[in-house]
Amino acid sequence: MVKLPPYLKRGDTIGLVAPAGFMPFEKMQTCIDILGEWGYQVKLGDTAYSQSENYFSGTDEQRLRDVQQMMDDPQVKAILCARGGYGVSRIIDQLSFKKFRKHPKWLIGFSDITVFHSHIYTNYKIPTLHAPMAAAFNEGEYNNPYVQSLKAALAGQLASYECAAHDFNQQGEAEGILVGGNLAMLAHMVGTQSDIKAKNKILFLEDVGEYLYNIDRMFIQLKRSGKLDKLAGLIIGGFTDSKDTDRPFGKSVYEILQEHLKDYKYPICFGFPISHDKENYALKVGVEYTLKVAGDGVRLTEKETNE
Repeated sequence: MVKLPPYLKRGDTIGLVAPAGFMPFEKMQTCIDILGEWGYQVKLGDTAYSQSENYFSGTDEQRLRDVQQMMDDPQVKAILCARGGYGVSRIIDQLSFKKFRKHPKWLIGFSDITVFHSHIYTNYKIPTLHAPMAAAFNEGEYNNPYVQSLKAALAGQLASYECAAHDFNQQGEAEGILVGGNLAMLAHMVGTQSDIKAKNKILFLEDVGEYLYNIDRMFIQLKRSGKLDKLAGLIIGGFTDSKDTDRPFGKSVYEILQEHLKDYKYPICFGFPISHDKENYALKVGVEYTLKVAGDGVRLTEKETNE
């Protein structure tokens, strides 16, 4: 049984932490200001003030303690991760979810934060929010529909998103719990306690900055581990800033994925606006959606959750 975290109301507190890579505090300021304009209080974790001189926002112990305090704080109603990068898998097994299970709260982010999404839903059946993070608020970008979709999701509005048709799409309609996120993280978690259970689910995938051969290799990892065999549907998002080797791989990202997917019979859409770019709609992992892939376009609609 899914245990949906309470939606937020004006005056509620959002905790802001950096559980993985380092992010300068000044790059979080616009996000903090806009969350205040939305009517929320913001509580900053120690990692938000990090003076780290290496890749991470603090030691494993510091980042673990920061996330744990936010999870356990009864005044904090949601946890927004400032950025992803890499590092959540270094601390996930040391976190205690005892209080979080009794009093769940929305955990928000994407990229490396996929580890949280997968781990929390797989083990505790608590939905989380794959959505824009602090950098998405900068340079006046917070008025776009993607950041605004985060605002709507926090307030409890049911999502309904559309995108254009793509030549590689496989038409059809599917219903199922939504799972997924960053391809590299999903492949990284195969065989661990954080691994997704994909059977009868709608799976969504995106990634950034990967070599084409590595995208091919990670997708084969999902195939060989059975993740793609019995899906209800599949959503392929953006694969931004992909790189090629000096001797070219010979296919585009979507051509690579389409070759692997052509024999599956469930609905598949390409080019859905979830990505490391600006186009990144808020999606509730662990919540049921309807996916309609038609000749004139794609619609993903959230269904009301009955706890």
